[in-house]
Amino acid sequence: MNATTRRHGAGRTVVANFTMSLDGYVTGPGGEADMGWIGPHAVSEQAREILTRIVNGGTTAVLGRKNYEGFAGYWPAVGRDENADPRDRAYGRWLDTVEKVVFSTTLTEASWTGARIVGGDPAEVIRELRGRDGGDIVIQNSMSLIRALLAADEVDRICVMLCPELSGGGVRLFDRGFPSTSWSLTNATSTDTGALVLIYDRLRETAPKSESAEED
Repeated sequence: MNATTRRHGAGRTVVANFTMSLDGYVTGPGGEADMGWIGPHAVSEQAREILTRIVNGGTTAVLGRKNYEGFAGYWPAVGRDENADPRDRAYGRWLDTVEKVVFSTTLTEASWTGARIVGGDPAEVIRELRGRDGGDIVIQNSMSLIRALLAADEVDRICVMLCPELSGGGVRLFDRGFPSTSWSLTNATSTDTGALVLIYDRLRETAPKSESAEED
């Protein structure tokens, strides 16, 4: 049997980070802005600690336009707020200083330091980022990007916070159209609000060695 690995090979790890309800939704029935059920779970002690661990290895954040605009208007101020939770401050500073790749067809320039606007096929951009030096490439709750990269098999790690909530409607992340893939549960942590943070690494078969290589 061939060995398996979570990456395409040596290089950077692409991490998809998102939150989901028990009935499989990533928003509430009111649409993308209906996120009230996520709030209490996102600010728990364990969730904050896990988020800090995720981004500690990241040197590139990948965002869609809506998340970029929302994050840019909120997190830099948190990073500078001496009264904020230290983990929130650390995350705010990380976002403020890290390389940010923003997918948009409407924005022409990015005012946030370290951000650049890209268009085109997300999978091609991610493959280009893989070829550069750096740490993890973290996709932060941008569902359209996560869908596209899962469909292209360009995600190495899934980090999902499964909230003990039934949304009753909204936007689903997982639907038809994804390739059949295998994943390994590498970490599971329960939080004080009852959420589960599950980390899955992609299992990929390595190419078998040739007979000549084995003889050498």
